[in-house]
Amino acid sequence: NPVWKAELAAGRIDPGFAAAVGHALAAIHTATRDDPAIAARFPTDALFTALRIEPYLLHTARAHPDLAGVLEGIAERTLATRTALVHGDVSPKNILCGRAGPVLIDAECAWYGDPAFDLAFCATHLLLKGIWHPQWREQTDATFDALHTAYLGRTAPAQRAGIEQRAIALLAAILLARIDGRSPVEYLTAEADRDQVRRSARQLLQTQPPTLAEFGDRWRQLTGNP
Repeated sequence: NPVWKAELAAGRIDPGFAAAVGHALAAIHTATRDDPAIAARFPTDALFTALRIEPYLLHTARAHPDLAGVLEGIAERTLATRTALVHGDVSPKNILCGRAGPVLIDAECAWYGDPAFDLAFCATHLLLKGIWHPQWREQTDATFDALHTAYLGRTAPAQRAGIEQRAIALLAAILLARIDGRSPVEYLTAEADRDQVRRSARQLLQTQPPTLAEFGDRWRQLTGNP
């Protein structure tokens, strides 16, 4: 089965597959919601803090002291939200394009916590792929739209607004972290591209849009693709 990252890098960009990823994530989160037995099997707060909260959020807070309060607040809220099983590394490199749909692999960061993290972590990659390959920007933007629309469409209304709000904050934070955190993306090497992401993410952190759809619109405006 091909790896989704390789498909995206080759320009084989299918928003329908992104929607299937959104549906799969929503299914995992819904099936494990408020399940004490699952929670008891994943008491991995320390691991998740070391592998995700510290390198992505807290390290970035130190790199941007003027935004430290915002980033530290996002970190605290994420760790305090324990409602579903979270994969923790939903990146295109960890998603196989199976015959029956997406297959998620390498869940070494699995944690019983905030499902908004998975949605934001995956969405970050889709937005950054558009910066990496501007010739396919329209298609990669469509994958972002398809991912969050499918996910929220399969999420119960009682949880939907809260997850979306937290995902918006995490998305802005992780975009900045993929430039100035401890684990920057390896494929954005031009300083002009890195600075464009940095400036845009900072603005989105400071003035967070109310919905993911508006986040996408604002991102396109800030990065020169309205």
